[in-house]
Amino acid sequence: MNNSKIALVTGGSRGLGKNMALSLAQKGIDVILTYNSQKDEATAVVNEIEQIGQKAAFLQLNTGDVGSFDGFFEQLKTILETTFGADRFDFLINNAGIGIHAPFAETTEEQFDQLSNIHLKGVFFLTQKALPLLNDGGRIVNVSSGLARFAVPGSSAYGALKAAVEMLTRYQAKELGARGITVNVVAPGAIETDFGGGQVRDNVQLNQWVAGVTALGRAGLPDDIGGVVAFLCTDDARWINGQRIEVSGGMNL
Repeated sequence: MNNSKIALVTGGSRGLGKNMALSLAQKGIDVILTYNSQKDEATAVVNEIEQIGQKAAFLQLNTGDVGSFDGFFEQLKTILETTFGADRFDFLINNAGIGIHAPFAETTEEQFDQLSNIHLKGVFFLTQKALPLLNDGGRIVNVSSGLARFAVPGSSAYGALKAAVEMLTRYQAKELGARGITVNVVAPGAIETDFGGGQVRDNVQLNQWVAGVTALGRAGLPDDIGGVVAFLCTDDARWINGQRIEVSGGMNL
């Protein structure tokens, strides 16, 4: 049997999710990551994790399609058994997400529903359906955003849904405590990735604006985030529960 703990990271093929997956592996944790469309990127991350010395695998998942979850968990059971010699996993990282930038007055119902399905409904039911496979004493880390605390025009639906995830985190922590499962939420600030079309990374004006409102004087990088998620999955973090941890370098303080 495999003695390593196992983490499931949604959206682990790129951006912050990739950094979380690699940070977990560096702490001696095996990783299953999901990707939506970028199979080549997922394969590359699995190879990197294996080079670190941990086991890894990937599965395709659209976290906005709740109807696909039963089939996904059947695949997950098979991979747990064949790749990891396990029948359960320990850590669920609800990271997968997309960004849609639109003024409140122009946000369409279609845009709202797409964001809601991925960022709230998907997180709610994926976690619910994961419970039978999640070990007692495990950890759940949800991913929010600084945009749930401060308002930046163009992110009204996204920010509101992330605020809902932060409240859901507290309910999950309260109700899953009997199983020894902790639930926390990590809220990154603006990060230089391809998220939302790579705006923070590629738009010089936006990058400078972010740096100007951040106490540490720069936009965030993926390396600033993954280690915090990995820390929450260590024994040192066992007494942190139901908390929102913003990792933004001090944005809009």
